[in-house]
Amino acid sequence: MAGKTIGIIGAMKEEIQLILEQLKEVATEKHAGITYYFGTYQNKQIVLTQSGVGKVNAAVCTQILIDRYAVSKIVFTGVAGALDPRLNIGDIVISSSSVQHDMDVRALGFPRGTIPFQEVSEFVSDGQLITLAVEAGQSVYPDHCIVGKVLSGDQFIADRSIVKMLYEEFEGACTEMEGAAVAQVCYMNDIPHVIIRSMSDKADGSAHVVYDQFVVEAANRSYAIVNEMIQRM
Repeated sequence: MAGKTIGIIGAMKEEIQLILEQLKEVATEKHAGITYYFGTYQNKQIVLTQSGVGKVNAAVCTQILIDRYAVSKIVFTGVAGALDPRLNIGDIVISSSSVQHDMDVRALGFPRGTIPFQEVSEFVSDGQLITLAVEAGQSVYPDHCIVGKVLSGDQFIADRSIVKMLYEEFEGACTEMEGAAVAQVCYMNDIPHVIIRSMSDKADGSAHVVYDQFVVEAANRSYAIVNEMIQRM
């Protein structure tokens, strides 16, 4: 199935559970401590995996998907914290691009978010996958999906001042801990990707309070978009 297999990644169990429950003809393999489930879903061949939290886990997971399973495209699904004050809990961000906000080499004259000595630091999502995600979003959650920049860093952002800075400096729609790493690996391997994130908290400094309350609901909303996307592929 090389060239036709779809890679789907979530960082946490909640972010892949509903797809896993519906995966047919399932086989599993484990590489670098990460379990990969491959089988059929919506009559499509997919490889589903839980990367673990953080950019290193996400990057390792993505490279294995590409090298061992020859995936033709990658969709990252899960939850994020809103930066754009217009976003509410449960709203969906479809990535236009992604940046590592915690890449900070300003002391050597590089703008925050710039990877030194590399041509690209902002990784653009695939246009066709964005369109597919937007169409899915309009079908499943009309008026609750936007296309915007996803910011990634190995930090859980709960400080209102940092939320404000990230929104103003990067014009980011949301922040999470894996997407830009997935995007960079996809860019380096010329693999199309898109990130689908549902908001588990708002840009109001309450992230540490409401995250546990809304994470499952938000993950289920992200799943609904991915489910609709795969139906349309």
